[in-house]
Amino acid sequence: MDQQFLLGVFIFLAAACLTVPLASRFKLGSVLGYLIAGIAIGPFGFGWIDDAEKIMHFAEFGVVMMLFVIGLELEPQTLWRLRTSIVGLGGLQILLTAAAFTGIGMALGHAWQTSLAVAMALALSSTALVLQMLHEKNLMHTAVGEHAFSVLLFQDIAVIPILVLMPLLALPGIEIDAAHRAGMFADLPGWMQAVAVAAVIAAMIAAGRYLSHHLFRVIAKTNLREVFTATSLALVIGITLLMQLVGVSPALGAFVAGVVLATSQYRRTLETDIEPFKGLLLGLFFISVGMGMDFALLVKMPLQLLAVVAGLIAIKAVILFALGRLFGMIRLHNAGFALALSQGGEFAFVLFQFAGGLQILSPAHANFLTLVVALSMAATPLLMLCYGRYIVPRFMSVLPLREFDTAIAHNPVIIAGFGRFGQVIGRFLLGQGVKVTVLEKDPDQVELLRKFGFKGYFGDAARLDLLRNAGAAEAKLLVVAVDDADTCLDIVRLAREEFPHLALFARARNRRHAYELDKAGVTYFKRETFDSSLTMAQRIMVFLGKQEADMRRKAEQFLRHDEASLQKSFAFFDDEPELVNFSRLQREELDRILSDDLQIAKEE
Repeated sequence: MDQQFLLGVFIFLAAACLTVPLASRFKLGSVLGYLIAGIAIGPFGFGWIDDAEKIMHFAEFGVVMMLFVIGLELEPQTLWRLRTSIVGLGGLQILLTAAAFTGIGMALGHAWQTSLAVAMALALSSTALVLQMLHEKNLMHTAVGEHAFSVLLFQDIAVIPILVLMPLLALPGIEIDAAHRAGMFADLPGWMQAVAVAAVIAAMIAAGRYLSHHLFRVIAKTNLREVFTATSLALVIGITLLMQLVGVSPALGAFVAGVVLATSQYRRTLETDIEPFKGLLLGLFFISVGMGMDFALLVKMPLQLLAVVAGLIAIKAVILFALGRLFGMIRLHNAGFALALSQGGEFAFVLFQFAGGLQILSPAHANFLTLVVALSMAATPLLMLCYGRYIVPRFMSVLPLREFDTAIAHNPVIIAGFGRFGQVIGRFLLGQGVKVTVLEKDPDQVELLRKFGFKGYFGDAARLDLLRNAGAAEAKLLVVAVDDADTCLDIVRLAREEFPHLALFARARNRRHAYELDKAGVTYFKRETFDSSLTMAQRIMVFLGKQEADMRRKAEQFLRHDEASLQKSFAFFDDEPELVNFSRLQREELDRILSDDLQIAKEE
């Protein structure tokens, strides 16, 4: 095997392994980490790898795979639900952004053909970058994620007519070589091209709908995972080749294929097989973008470049923000939506190269604009970091804050936190005629409780004044059922110090939290999932054929032993070696108790 090739692979992987964890550690995201890795190993860093363009052509396949996986997660009904934002929001974004940049280009003295070609390229955003960030920040299923996805999907569709339109902007007499033709149907009249492409896509949809099931069933019967993986990769590569052959965006074709297979019973297996390759190739794509940044040009004209990058981001963000308002997005979501899509996209690199081949753009202008797009992509993770750290708190702060309730009825029992855990306790006590005072600091939860007939008060039990208002000085019992472990401990310590007569019953998240509650002086604690887990284990054994009475007895033994050993472990809970040794001894003792019980049952 070629040693130089292996060295290149090692450099890529090592650079990613070093920079991505560091970027994630400082909450910059993996995308910026990959870009930094590309800059470091590229021709303007240490110079270890210098063929960024060749690597980018290979890495663009990661974008194709990403859209295929996204298509697998979307059913046709979901796309139909998003049709307004896809066509309306996405279409307006392309038209308004292209019009704005065309006007700016002509105002700066460029020909309208050049201005329009550049404007169409700059109107596109980075599908790979934005969707990766949204996935990392768990925003895909929010208003920000859905609107951003809709715009990106329309942009990917718009690449096709842009590629068709671009040769029409070429100057008369310019010969268009085969590399710049829009696929095998390029010589046909426009309407015939559209019909032919539609027929190919329809055939692909029909094959995916009616034939793929039989193919995957045959492959699945082999019980060879590697064969299924090979079939999955061959499917994506075949779709890519087919779409390139007919002049359609491979990414769009892969997305359509993913949507078609979204209802397949093999969807999850396909997604699992392709996911690792998608992640690696996307990382390679971002690394190649970093490698391709021409820092010599940045050093030569830094002010002009930074001004154009800032202008690109600002103009796109303003247009997106205005459209978000038009489509009913609240300001908080709208700001994130506008910033997330304010960069240039990976298809711009292809379009600049295409325009250069048609002599619409000079090589100098193409290099300049390529660097502008790359810098805007590098800036986006930083903008989203600022959005989460500074803009979100600012928007949240302008929301009217509801005052805590002060006129609170005094009852013998106070329940702090009325979520899943607290509700069961409260309903049982109320059913027995015990009057309770409920304190809940989530106003939406309080309103929901009142709709269902429960009387809850909006208040934070971690505040002394609200505990006093709730009647803690006269109450007999405080039940601390809040979800957050630290808040639970704060309430327990406050109540123990200020109201020593109160009995304290608390919800424990886990064994460590139980230990902290015991140290804080609670009267009684209960681990929140212990009983339900033990009950399910008991039912599993009955399902497997064991006697219900025997399993009930064993569950009671397990419960007594676990609670006793937990209390004993508190004596050295902070001494990890002792705790590990104690846990091993207790597990052996439990095994002995259960096996002795089994032997007695057999003898009986």
